Amino acid sequence: MTRYVALLRGINVGGINIKMADLARVFGDLGFQGVKTVLASGNVLFDSPSTDISSLKKQIESALAREFGYEAWVFVLDIPTLQAIVDNYPFDREREGWHAYAMVASEPEILEELSAAAAQLDASVERVVAGDGVLYWEVEKGQTVKSAFGRNTGKPKFKAFTTTRNLNTLYKLLK
Repeated sequence: MTRYVALLRGINVGGINIKMADLARVFGDLGFQGVKTVLASGNVLFDSPSTDISSLKKQIESALAREFGYEAWVFVLDIPTLQAIVDNYPFDREREGWHAYAMVASEPEILEELSAAAAQLDASVERVVAGDGVLYWEVEKGQTVKSAFGRNTGKPKFKAFTTTRNLNTLYKLLK
């Protein structure tokens, strides 16, 4: 069995409300073992004998769409990949007055496009650095949705392809 985390985009915001017990039940119904939800923002740990992440993603998205009636976007990572994302965060995770984020994407070219805009950011408000299959983002508290990068990532064209998590959430997933 391989331990995975599924990061669901856009639940419990914008009218898509899912109880974590119901979410866990769907994962259990798919035959996954060791299902555990973490926080109410769409983070699910589970075990599967499959090593085909693309297949797991499709399976989970289909089940969520059937069960909850919404277009589901899921990002599946194995635990070593999640650990590497956390370990390689290039900024000070404990910086006072700042948020530490990691963004994953289902399409590498989306990360490249978002990363290209990083050179024009105001470093006194936010910084973005590309990692291996991830963008790391440090932003001043209170500026997350107002900052240039925050506004850019909120565009509809990125909705189905990206999800962002606070590093504190990723640490909780690893414990």
